[in-house]
Amino acid sequence: MSVEQSTMKKVSWLLVPYLSLLFFVAYIDRVNVGFASLRMNVDLGFSNTAFGIGAGAFFLGYFLLEVPSNMLLGRIGVRRTLCRIMILWGFLAAGLALVRTPTEFYILRFLVGCAEAGFTPAVMFYFSKWLPKSYRAKTIALFMMMMPASSVVGAPLSTWIMTAMDGHLGYHGWQWMFVIEAIPAVILAFVTLWWLPDSPAHAKWLSDSQKEWLAATLAREDQNCATNHSSIWGVIANRWVLKLVVIQGGVVFGLYGVGFWIAQIIKGLGHSDQMTGVIAAIPYFVACVFMVLWGRHSDRTGERFWHVVIPAWVAAGGFVIAYLNLNSPIVMVVALTFCLAGIFGAIPAYWTLPPMVFSGATLAVGIAAVNSCSNLTGYAAPAAIGVLKDLTGNFASGMLLMGLASFLAGVGSLWLRSALRKRQISEDRALASQMDSNLLVSKS
Repeated sequence: MSVEQSTMKKVSWLLVPYLSLLFFVAYIDRVNVGFASLRMNVDLGFSNTAFGIGAGAFFLGYFLLEVPSNMLLGRIGVRRTLCRIMILWGFLAAGLALVRTPTEFYILRFLVGCAEAGFTPAVMFYFSKWLPKSYRAKTIALFMMMMPASSVVGAPLSTWIMTAMDGHLGYHGWQWMFVIEAIPAVILAFVTLWWLPDSPAHAKWLSDSQKEWLAATLAREDQNCATNHSSIWGVIANRWVLKLVVIQGGVVFGLYGVGFWIAQIIKGLGHSDQMTGVIAAIPYFVACVFMVLWGRHSDRTGERFWHVVIPAWVAAGGFVIAYLNLNSPIVMVVALTFCLAGIFGAIPAYWTLPPMVFSGATLAVGIAAVNSCSNLTGYAAPAAIGVLKDLTGNFASGMLLMGLASFLAGVGSLWLRSALRKRQISEDRALASQMDSNLLVSKS
């Protein structure tokens, strides 16, 4: 077995499954409010608009603290960053069981977002320090697969807890759901301090030759990115951020538009709470499988941009089908399957794009800047769909809005591809010109 094979085998088995578990827990706590809404909205008298605003308020807190969190990442390390995030989000997510009014709901969801800010960018930055480019899409696919996988498990689990625990000790089932599903985050926060090394140099399970190979490979790849600003504000304000935000923002809009409302969409087709959870798991299961296979195909071919475009446009088509078949239970589930498979399929290849743009110390801040700005659409999507539902009485307008966002995500990927190609052509011409000048000087 070569040094490369032995090194990546250890990284794949000792780091990726554990980080995936953390994300599994994080995503359950992030979107379980969508299933709580089946009973919470009735018990507390929340309108669709109030629920949509509260569900999305998470992302306002996420936006405000994402970059500051990742600015601290370099000082305190990944282990401590993830531990801090998980303890705070665990306690605050459990606190959702205590809300009584829309205002309390807004505030607590906002605080959960503040607590979780920096989690995903920290992990993506961490991957960039462990994974050569040829391994990233496949690994990120396995990691991001925890988003749909958490719903495969979380959808029926959440509705089962709400049904089984309803009235126990005088509390509603949705209150028990929030508390029970938040406990793993607090426990794993302390496990993280023991399990994760801050960098390959601190990994006791890597030999010196493996550390040297990994460091040399990553350093060589780091030289070929588009920008390496020394100023933090230079990273946030540079032109590449907008291109990345268009892509991720479009994906996120559909992701959380569906994620927070799928329970009510499916229940509106005439199903019970528990059957709603079971049916909601089906599109997420298909998305899991497609996400991994598509990520592997991206790594095998080395192509990234069309691996974002194609699934994003598949999702857009799924939303159009859903718009045209709002009252057909079977077609609606099939359409939602296309939507979620497309959305999740675009994610692995997308996360290989930021390291093409940022490098060195600016990578963590660059990822955080893009992620925080993009996740503002995570606020806009559930809020807009809630307002439109109250205004029109159905999800038709929301489906079209999510379809448009997914289509724009694909356009953004082609935009970034074109810009990077133009940059490469410009750099090649400049290099050729410099070589010609050197040749003339040497002849003279």
